[in-house]
Amino acid sequence: MTDKTMTPEDVVGRLRSGMTLGIGGWGSRRKPMALVRALLRSGVTDLTVISYGGPDVGLLAAAGRIRKLVAPFATLDSIPLEPHFRAARQRGAFELTEVDEAMFMWGLRAAAHRLPFLPVRAGIGSDVMRVNPGLRTVTSPYEDEETLVAMPALRMDAALVHVNRADRLGNGRYLGPDPYFDDLFCEAADTAYVSCEALVDGFPAAALQTLLVKRHTVTGVVETPHGAHFTSCVPDYGRDEAFQKLYATTPWPEFAARFLSGPDEKSYRSAVGAWHEEQR
Repeated sequence: MTDKTMTPEDVVGRLRSGMTLGIGGWGSRRKPMALVRALLRSGVTDLTVISYGGPDVGLLAAAGRIRKLVAPFATLDSIPLEPHFRAARQRGAFELTEVDEAMFMWGLRAAAHRLPFLPVRAGIGSDVMRVNPGLRTVTSPYEDEETLVAMPALRMDAALVHVNRADRLGNGRYLGPDPYFDDLFCEAADTAYVSCEALVDGFPAAALQTLLVKRHTVTGVVETPHGAHFTSCVPDYGRDEAFQKLYATTPWPEFAARFLSGPDEKSYRSAVGAWHEEQR
């Protein structure tokens, strides 16, 4: 067995400009934010990002790191539209492929199974086909002859996900109500890096269905307490709504200078703690 523990800097050191990067979680829920912040401290850019988008997309878009985004949405959940995503998109900062949520999931499944595409009903009769002229349809070879969308595989060079608990071998467990397809991100990528709230020595009391991420799909494991901040990581903590509002309403240069200019994740946590103290 191999000890796969790494630091955020180790993970980012394995990423390269021009890569296709998948980011797990959903909206502003259990995003691997510590790894995204480490990415912002690096020189990696020109990324194709695949994500059920949240502040991960917003941060990378505001910093000019995205060349192309593939997503069904970009939201902060309690704030419907991610403001930094919106601003970057409105100025034409990157290319966007927007698909239905179910189509996106089928693209992950196709990639996980190393298939070129999977047929899906989602998208038929909608503007998804109009705004994505590159999408193709297929006809069922069986008696029904149904027309279906051929959703292409969403293959990735690397994936980043965050879970509640993980071991040093790369097995990951979620404790909240939803897995957010993080297993598919790991399976669909050539390499996958899992951050976690805490490293554990094993999962003796774990329900098998919560052992979502399997070690054979994982390249590296990073212990990052509060590593999903300011998104939620239920039941360990909820979303930091006050800080998320600050993020959404502060001009990017000002926000980045105060919270993202430090050398490591510790400096980020210190800056956030200082801000919360000011609010008391």
